[in-house]
Amino acid sequence: MAPNLNIRWLPNPQILSGGGEPLAALLRPGNAGANTATDHKNVLAAALKSIPGIDVSRPGRCVLVRTDGAGASHDFLEHLHRNRVQYSVGFALTPALAAWVNQMPAAAWQSALTSGGGIRDGAEVVELTGVADLGRWPAGMRLIVRAERPHPGAQLRFTGADGRRLTAFVTNTCRGQIQDLEVRHRQRARCEDRIRAAKDTGLANLPLQSTAGNRIWILISQLAQLLIAWSQITALAGTPAEGWEPKRLRLRLLSLAAKLTRHARRIILHLDRSAAWAHLITAGLTRLAAPG
Repeated sequence: MAPNLNIRWLPNPQILSGGGEPLAALLRPGNAGANTATDHKNVLAAALKSIPGIDVSRPGRCVLVRTDGAGASHDFLEHLHRNRVQYSVGFALTPALAAWVNQMPAAAWQSALTSGGGIRDGAEVVELTGVADLGRWPAGMRLIVRAERPHPGAQLRFTGADGRRLTAFVTNTCRGQIQDLEVRHRQRARCEDRIRAAKDTGLANLPLQSTAGNRIWILISQLAQLLIAWSQITALAGTPAEGWEPKRLRLRLLSLAAKLTRHARRIILHLDRSAAWAHLITAGLTRLAAPG
C-alpha cells in the first residue's frame, strides 16, 4: 500500500502563491487514518521546533494551528487546548448539527466577507456555540458555519440546507467577529497551493523502495521548497516572479542558459541579453549583493 505524507507549512503573506516554507513532514503507512491524532501531534511538535523563539512545551496563544477536517479529533483538539495554542480546524457537520442551522433565526446570520474585506455574495456565517451540544469537546471551543450558494456544477452534501452548501470549523479564539474568523480559516486554502508546489518539487511520487530512502527524498524536496520560498522573499520580492509556482520558475528562470567566467578573482555570470526574463535574475542578484 502506497505511503502518505503529513506536512506542515508556515503561512507567509509575503509569498503570494508560490512555494511556502515547509516546517515538518511525516512519512506514514498507506493505511494510516487521516485523523490519526498521534501523527498530528508529532508533526506539530516537529513544526514548532522549526520556528525560532517558540517554546515547544508551552507555545502559547501566539501560535495558530489551522488544519482541515482531518484534525477534528477529540484527542488532537484536547492536545491543542492543553497547550493553550489557538486553533482553527475544519469540522464535519452531522445531520443533527445541520438541523440546527435550519433553525437559526435570520438575525443570527451575518454576511460572509472576502479576503479583502468586502461582502461575499451568496454566503453567510452563523455561530452554533451555545446552541448545539458541544459538551464532549474541549472547553471554549466555538462552532462556526458558513452557508453558501454553490457555484454551477458543484455537488451538494447531504448536510446542505435549503440548496446551500454548509462548511463548518471550530476555533478557540474568543475574540473577534465570526466573519473575520471565517475569513482567517478560509485562508488555510493556501495549503492546497503548497501541496501543488510540493508535488512540483519532487513529492508527486516517492521514487525509492525503502522507507529510509524516501525520507531522505522528502528532506531534499523540503530543501528545494525552502530555497524557492526564500529566493522569492529576498531576491524576487516586488517582481512578477514573487508569486510564481515552481513550474513557471523552472520554465522562465531556473532553466535560463548562462555562462560562468572568472576574472580578477571574481566570478561573473553571463546571461543572454535577449532572454525575456534575464532582468529578473540580474535584479535579484543585485538585491542580494546589496549591503544590509
